[in-house]
Amino acid sequence: MGEDDRIRWHCRRGLLELDIVLSKFLDKRYPTLSERQRTVFKELLELPDNDLWDLLSGREVALDPETKELISLFE
Repeated sequence: MGEDDRIRWHCRRGLLELDIVLSKFLDKRYPTLSERQRTVFKELLELPDNDLWDLLSGREVALDPETKELISLFE
């Protein structure tokens, strides 16, 4: 299994909303990310579903500037 396949598999979540948002992001934005942005994305994927959804939906604000920048690409 290649790296992109592992990332896509890791984007499969328990929340349908996350599945949709992450799938669209993978198709449209992920290929253009820098290596550092990809690392930050992988770190985001380690969060529990509810915490990740809160960040992506704007309910919570990321404190880390790199994470904020990456999350802004989801809009």
